[in-house]
Amino acid sequence: MAVEIERFLTSVHALPECASTESQRYTTFRVRGRPFGYLWPDTETVGLKQTLIEQAALVAERPDVFEVQFTAGGFGWVVVHLAGIELDELCELTLEAWYLTAPEDLLTAVPSPESLAQAG
Repeated sequence: MAVEIERFLTSVHALPECASTESQRYTTFRVRGRPFGYLWPDTETVGLKQTLIEQAALVAERPDVFEVQFTAGGFGWVVVHLAGIELDELCELTLEAWYLTAPEDLLTAVPSPESLAQAG
């Protein structure tokens, strides 16, 4: 059931114009300079941008897998514990985070969650 960090990295980098920046404790993922996700290797967790409704639903449904990270600009960021999620669900949430952040002209080339899960 757990998603390995390398597998997450393969799928997130398959997103159009995804760029990553490494810092000492985490990696930030951006599309055209705007962040949509984070990875903390030490805790094997990922932070993803979601709608406020999706953030609340995920945390309420499975608090052992999801937790509130923060809210900003009308969005709710969630922490995802990689040990508790399957690849297809993680790809769907990652794609949603990218979709909520990407400029409109990129949205015509949106991959499917299935293609992200098969990337690499």
